[in-house]
Amino acid sequence: MSFDNVLPPSYAKRVELNDEVHARPPEMLFSPCRVSQIALLPTADEARDAPWAALCALAQRFSVPPPAPGANHYSADFGPFRLKWERHGEFSRFMVVVAGAEPEPFAAAAIHALPAEWLKALPGQVIAAAHVTLLASKDVPLAISEISRRYFRDHMLVGGPLVSGQAHAFTDFRIQDDGFSRFLIYDGGMSPYQAGRLTQRLLEMETYRIMALLALPVAQEVAPQIGAQERELAEISAALVEAQEADEPLLLQRLTRMAAEAESRESRHRFRFSAAAAYYELVRNRIQELRETRMEGMQTFGEFTERRLAPAMNTCQAVGARQEMLSQRVARATQLLSTRVDITRERQNQALLASMERRARQQLRLQQAVEGFSVAAITYYVVGLVAYLAKGLAISGADFREEIVTSIAIPVVALAVALGVRRFRRRTAVND
Repeated sequence: MSFDNVLPPSYAKRVELNDEVHARPPEMLFSPCRVSQIALLPTADEARDAPWAALCALAQRFSVPPPAPGANHYSADFGPFRLKWERHGEFSRFMVVVAGAEPEPFAAAAIHALPAEWLKALPGQVIAAAHVTLLASKDVPLAISEISRRYFRDHMLVGGPLVSGQAHAFTDFRIQDDGFSRFLIYDGGMSPYQAGRLTQRLLEMETYRIMALLALPVAQEVAPQIGAQERELAEISAALVEAQEADEPLLLQRLTRMAAEAESRESRHRFRFSAAAAYYELVRNRIQELRETRMEGMQTFGEFTERRLAPAMNTCQAVGARQEMLSQRVARATQLLSTRVDITRERQNQALLASMERRARQQLRLQQAVEGFSVAAITYYVVGLVAYLAKGLAISGADFREEIVTSIAIPVVALAVALGVRRFRRRTAVND
């Protein structure tokens, strides 16, 4: 599609972004029908396109057009069934729709329309699976207790009137012997689009509920680790009050190790906790879109979620907050101890500088003493040479006494040597 003849050039992904709101539309469902859905988590060694490749193989087997390369959703009529596939950030989802219903609503699930060997070989691990039976009935034909006994093993049911009373839906949120949970919907006059949208919301609620709970085992695993580190941090903080200089390196080493462990754990689990919060929000949105009406003596989907899912999400949120708070407390304690170590180091440096200054003064005094000795020694040897020279001249007939010459030479030579040494020292200092 090009608009360049009447508009400036379009942004490269403008059409793709606009069409995103139309992606993954709900299937139109006509009562009665059966629906099965499985959501698969990829394993670590599986390619992202593995579900797409499996779907292409199924399409080729039934001679239907395959999904486009890189597609994130696909829907097609395979004859005996209709198949819908969606790829999400963490999982992929297959939904099978078969028209009609058996006398017993869950006797022949829609999933059995798929080839058994193809279904068994699907890549990934099942994270959620559900059967939905949609029946055309304006009123609920059976008592709630009878529905529970017949289809849900006499478990407590959750549900009631939905879509402003146009439908009734029931489930027990339990996994049956075949690995699927069950939803029973009585259609009291919904349009096919409304029926598809309601079914999709219920199935998304089920999938997102499980995806949100993926964070709960993580929270239960890391909570004791966080507790142990909190106690250790309290011990270190108490030790800091009376710590001596000799204790500071060991305390800093413990804090550094603790900070590394806390940062590593937080980086590993930050995504899982953030994803749990996002999935939980999606669950609540889907429940709100159901437009529930309370049925006497039965929990609504919203009530069940708030009582059963909300505590788990609160646990995950609390553990995530404790983890973040622990990292901040460790950082503050490390900063405090580092400041103390820096002060100690500055004090040691000042003492070292003072010691170096004292040594420099001692060296200067020693140098001055050495210079005095050097002047005396050089004067002694030079005067000795002068004495030998005077003695030689006296022997050769010069009219003077060698003692007088030597006596006169002593102060002259000493003064000359002292001036020479001082001049050499000054020149050396300027060059340095």
